[in-house]
Amino acid sequence: MLMSIFWLQQTVADVPTENAWLCANETLRLSEMKVIKRRNDWRLGRWTAKCAIAAYLGWRVESRVLDHIEIRAAPSGAPEPFIAEQRTALGVSLSHCAGRAIAALVPSGAAVGCDLEKIEPRVDAFVSDYFTAEEQLLVENMPAPSRPALVTLLWSAKESALKALGEGLRLDTRSISVALGDERKISSHLPAGFQMPRRLGIQHALCSPGQACWVPLQVCCRDTGRAFHGWWQANTDLVRTLVTAAPLPPPVLLNPQL
Repeated sequence: MLMSIFWLQQTVADVPTENAWLCANETLRLSEMKVIKRRNDWRLGRWTAKCAIAAYLGWRVESRVLDHIEIRAAPSGAPEPFIAEQRTALGVSLSHCAGRAIAALVPSGAAVGCDLEKIEPRVDAFVSDYFTAEEQLLVENMPAPSRPALVTLLWSAKESALKALGEGLRLDTRSISVALGDERKISSHLPAGFQMPRRLGIQHALCSPGQACWVPLQVCCRDTGRAFHGWWQANTDLVRTLVTAAPLPPPVLLNPQL
């Protein structure tokens, strides 16, 4: 059976107000968090990961099921899924941004990384400080209306690879190079400009994520000699990227059973 990357996106509006879906260890961890934004982001990430795992296993999304799934943090900070106190053979990655979260899942426990980024303008110094010379040239040659989306895409791909490596931002991002393929193909899948929403709506930018096509990418890490294969898509104000060590078919959107 051909392995695939599975993914799911959720918003803060999807997360129950009560905490019955958290296991005892997670409830304790949450009680130690005093900053409201951190609590909300953490709950959203756990909810998204648990729903993704339940959907993959064919389980219903309900508290008496989800409280048997625990997302622990490895020493590297990467999420590790447990079911009934047993480590599962699943690889999981998480990302959240502006009230939305994405979870990526691979069945084998192989390295996987995902990232969710909001498209927004970044100063020129951001590109020169964090991007390789080749990436800087790609940004320079991109039509101005699509540059914010391209910069966001390149950054997101680096973030996904760093998560798959278990390194986070401990590595120099200029040692991570992103290859997107034909420049004309890139342009055809990037938003031709963007508009900042008048006010942040949690449902804004979901934009039928399952309907947008996935485009392949590759990421190489000079310092470790490792390469990752992945996919990206852009919808209105969001970019999503997912990478794994082995080339896999386009990501499959999970459908939780409520």
